[in-house]
Amino acid sequence: MRPSQQQVPSSATTSSLAEAERGAIVSALRAAGISNVDDSRLSRGMYSSDASLYRVLPEVVALPQHVDELHALHEVSRDLKVPVTMRGAGTSIAGNAVGEGIVVDTRDLNRIIDFDPVARTARVQPGVVHADLQRAVAPHGLRFGPDPSTHSRCTLGGMIGNNACGSRALGYGRTVDNVQAAQVLFGNGEVGDFDSRRGQPEGSTAARLMDLAAENLAHIRTSFGQFDRQISGYSLEHLLPENRSRIERFLVGSEGTLATVLEAEVQLVVDEPGRLLLVLGYDAISEAADAVPHILDAARSEFGPNSLIACEGMDARLVELVRSAGKPVPQLPNGRSWLFVEATGQQASAILKTVSHAAQAIDTRVIGDAAEAAALWKIREDGAGLASISLPTPAHAGWEDAAVPPEHLGAWMRDFETLMQDFGLHGYPYGHFGDGCIHCRIDFPFHHGDPASIEVFRDFMLACAEKLAVYGGSISGEHGDGRTRSELLPYMYDATSLDLFAQAKQICDPDNLLNPGIITAPQAESTAAGPATGVANFTDDIRPTQPNVPLPWPGLKLPHDDGDFGTAVHRCTGVGKCVAPHTTGVMCPSYIATRDEKDSTRGRARILQEAMDGTLVKGLSDPSVHEALDLCLSCKGCVSDCPTGVDMATYKAEALHQKYDRNDEGKPRRRLRPRTHYFLGRIPIWAKLAAPVAPLANLAITVPVIAAVAKWVTGIDPRRSVPKFANRTLRRSSKKSGFTARQSQTNQDQPDVWVWADSFTNHFFPQSGLAAIQYLESQGLDVRLIDESACCALPWITSGQLDQARGRIENAVSTLAPYVDSQVPVIGLEPSCVATLRSDVQELSDSPQAKTVADGVLTFGELLTRLVQEDRVKLPDLSRLDVVAQPHCHQSSIIGWDADQTLLEQAGATVTKVAGCCGLAGNFGVEKGHYETSVAVAESYLLPAVRAQRQRQEAADNNTVVLADGMSCRIQLDDLADVPAIHLAELLAERAHTPKSP
Repeated sequence: MRPSQQQVPSSATTSSLAEAERGAIVSALRAAGISNVDDSRLSRGMYSSDASLYRVLPEVVALPQHVDELHALHEVSRDLKVPVTMRGAGTSIAGNAVGEGIVVDTRDLNRIIDFDPVARTARVQPGVVHADLQRAVAPHGLRFGPDPSTHSRCTLGGMIGNNACGSRALGYGRTVDNVQAAQVLFGNGEVGDFDSRRGQPEGSTAARLMDLAAENLAHIRTSFGQFDRQISGYSLEHLLPENRSRIERFLVGSEGTLATVLEAEVQLVVDEPGRLLLVLGYDAISEAADAVPHILDAARSEFGPNSLIACEGMDARLVELVRSAGKPVPQLPNGRSWLFVEATGQQASAILKTVSHAAQAIDTRVIGDAAEAAALWKIREDGAGLASISLPTPAHAGWEDAAVPPEHLGAWMRDFETLMQDFGLHGYPYGHFGDGCIHCRIDFPFHHGDPASIEVFRDFMLACAEKLAVYGGSISGEHGDGRTRSELLPYMYDATSLDLFAQAKQICDPDNLLNPGIITAPQAESTAAGPATGVANFTDDIRPTQPNVPLPWPGLKLPHDDGDFGTAVHRCTGVGKCVAPHTTGVMCPSYIATRDEKDSTRGRARILQEAMDGTLVKGLSDPSVHEALDLCLSCKGCVSDCPTGVDMATYKAEALHQKYDRNDEGKPRRRLRPRTHYFLGRIPIWAKLAAPVAPLANLAITVPVIAAVAKWVTGIDPRRSVPKFANRTLRRSSKKSGFTARQSQTNQDQPDVWVWADSFTNHFFPQSGLAAIQYLESQGLDVRLIDESACCALPWITSGQLDQARGRIENAVSTLAPYVDSQVPVIGLEPSCVATLRSDVQELSDSPQAKTVADGVLTFGELLTRLVQEDRVKLPDLSRLDVVAQPHCHQSSIIGWDADQTLLEQAGATVTKVAGCCGLAGNFGVEKGHYETSVAVAESYLLPAVRAQRQRQEAADNNTVVLADGMSCRIQLDDLADVPAIHLAELLAERAHTPKSP
C-alpha cells in the first residue's frame, strides 16, 4: 500500500507569519516568564535545520532556564495555537527537531537532579548531555548503557525522544529499556508522573491510553515489539498489561509528538572492566552481514543473551577516508569490511574466542589496548560525517537507519545495494549489525530548484520501504521517523495500527501542537484518505545544498570543494560534534566558553548557508553573518575535529573578503575596515618598520598615556598588554652570534638544515630560532638561516584581506621553493606560520610550487623526529621533568602535535597535553570586544592545567615547565597567568648538555 499523497502544507511551502504575529508570540512568551526568547534572523536561521535533510524556519527560538518555563511555554502554545518542537543538541537525522512555530532548545535544563549509586539510578533533566552523565557516574563504576555516536553532545531528552540506541545497545539495551520513570507534560496540558514501581499509572490521559490498549490487545501483541529495532511509529507494546502498562516507556520514541519530558529517571549498569574488541575481516559488507546470526547464536547459546556488548559493521572506504586525511588508523585484519565485536568482564576472552570460530571471517584481530580500540571506535562514531564526504559528490541523510531482524540482514543488505545500483546511487553502509540496523549516507542528486532530483529521492525511498516490508523490517531502526519516514509508515503498518497512532495522538495532543506532521495527526483530522493525512511529505522542506547567491569573484580557490563557497559551507551536515561541552581536541573553543549555538561551528555554518540561500539572511554582508562569525577564533580546530572537514577559519576569511573588498556584484571595492585589520591584521609591516627602533618603541609603550593611545588607535583591548618587539631580530641576532661565521668556514655548498625566519619569530620571539640553531649546532649539524623575507601572510588571511595576502604568499612561495628544492630540510619555528604554508597557501596561490613549499617546510618537532630516527641527533635527558604543553591550535589542527609529544616522552618527560585553544589566537584575543571570550576560552583548559601544575610543583617540589611554541599561547600565558612559557627548541637547547642514555 502506497501512502496518501494528500498532505498538509508545511512551513517552507507557506508564507511565514507576519512580523506582528511573530511579535505577539515573543511578547506572550516573555510575559509568561520565559527569559531567553529570540526571533532574530540569526537564531531562526541557526535553528531552521538539524542534522537531517530539512530546513523549516521557526518563528521563535526559546531556551528555557527552568522547568517552570516549559510549563509556561506550553501554556502560551495552547493559548495562541502555535506549534512547539522540542530540540536537544539538534543532532536528529530524521528531521524531528525542526518545526514551524516555537523551537525549544532544552540544553540549559542540564541538571542531574539525583544519583543513587546503590540503586543504580539517576534522575535527570532533559538537557543533560549523555557524556556528562557518564562522567558523573563513572567514579562509581557505572554507566548509562546506550551510547549513540553523538554521545559527546546528545541530550537525554533527545535520546528519550528518539529511543536512541548506539553501538552498545546489543548488550545494554535501547534507551527505552533503561527508563525507569518520567515526569511529562502532555500536549493536552496534563502533567503525568509515571513510575511502574508505584503501581498503575495515574491520570486521565494515562487511563485513556490504557483503555485504548485494552480494546486492541490482540492486534498490539501481534504487530508491535516484534524485534528490538522496531522503532518506527508508537511503541504500543509497552501499554500491554503484561508489560505493566508502562506509560513512561510508551512515550519513549514518540519524538515529542505526545508529551514533553520534564525529568526522567534512568537505570544505570555496571561498567565492567576487561573490555576486549575483536575485529573480523570480510571481503564484502554483505558477507559481514551474513555472519551476524552465526555470531549472535554462538555467543548467546554458550554465554547468555547479553554476552556481547556490541557488534558493529564498517566498510573499508570509511577507513580509507581517514587515512587519506593523514590520520593514523590502528592495524586492521585483512578485508574490505569489518565487524567490531566487543565483550567485557571475566569471560570476555572466552566469548570472543567462540565468536571468532563461528564468524567465518577471512582474518581476525583481538585488541586489548584501550587507545587502539578507542581510535577504531572513533572512526565508527564519525561514520555519518565521514560518509557524507566519502563520495565524489556529497552524500546525504535520508534513508539512514532502517532495521530488520538480524537473521535477514545479509539478504536485506544485498537487496539494498541492488536498489542503489538500480537508481544510480552510491553509499557506504555501516551500523549496528548485531541489531540488524544499517546506516547509509547516499549521494542523492539534490539540485536547488530541480524537481527531477527530488523525484529520484522519493522513488528510491518508496522502493526501499516496499522491499523492507518483505523482511518485516522497521523503516527506522534508531533515529525515529521524523519528516523523513512518517509518510512511509503505511508500508510498515496496516490501517488498524495507523488508526491506533492517530487515536493515541488525539488523546495526548488533541490540538496537534506538539511537533505536528511527525508520525501521525490526531484522529479527528483523519479523512477518507486515511490516518496518514497530516504527516509531513518527506520531499517537502529539503534544505538547499547549492547557493542562490554565487560569488563571482571569490578570494579563495577552495580546491576541496571545486572552488564553490556554497558547496564548502554545506559541508556542515549538523552532526554537531562542535557543540560537545567538552573536547579532547580543539573545536570549538568559543562554543565551549559561551555555550551559545551562534558560537559553534555548526551555528556559523548554518548562517553562512542561509546567506548563500539569500531568503532569510541577505548575503555575506548581512549583520547576522558578522554576529555569527565575530567570536570565531580562526583556530582551524574544525578542520581536524569536524567529521565533514568544515574549515570555518577559511570561510570567515572569505566572508570578510566579500564584505569589505567586493560589492554586491562581487567586483572589487574597498570598504573601510575595522582599525584592527589595518594594524593587527598587518602586524608584520609594522614590526618591520619598528625593527630599527625597537628598544625605543618598547620603552614608549611603557608610558601609560602612550600605551592607552596606542591601544585605542590599533583596536587593542585596554586590558591587554601591547606585544613587545624584539630588540634585535632573529636575522640580526644570528649574524651577530657567529653561527653564520662558522658556516662560512665550511666547504659545503649546502647546510644540513635551513631555518626560515617567519615574521613572528623574527620580530617578536627570536630566542626560539636562536635556540633551534644552537641545539642543532650542538649535535654537529650545519645550520643556516634563510636571509630573505618570506611572510606567510597569516594576519592578512585571518582578517580577510585576501587580495593582499595572495601577493605576499606568492612571494613566500617563490622565496622558499628553491630552499625546499635543494633537498635540505627547511624548518619554521612559529607553528601557525608553518600551518599556514601547509593549508592556506594552496587556497590562495596559483604557483605550481605552492604544494612543494606546503609539503617541504617542517616544524622543529618533525625535523627532530626524522633526525632521531636517522640517529643524527641525541635527545637530552628530560627525566623527572613535568611538562604542561599547549600545542598551538593551528598546529594541532593542520599538522598535529604527535611528533612533539613523542619526542618529549622519548626524552623521559611526563607530558600533559592541554586540549582546546589558548584563547588568544592571533589578533582575536587582543581585539577590543573579545577579551571576555578570550579569557573564558583560556579558563576552559589552559589556565586550569597551569594551576594544577603549580600545585603539583608545590606538593612534590618537582621540576616543571610550561611549553608553548606559538606566539599567541605565550602572550596569553604571560598576560593572564604571569607564566613564562618556552618553545620546544628552547627546552632542548637548555638541556643539550645532558643527553638521554640509550
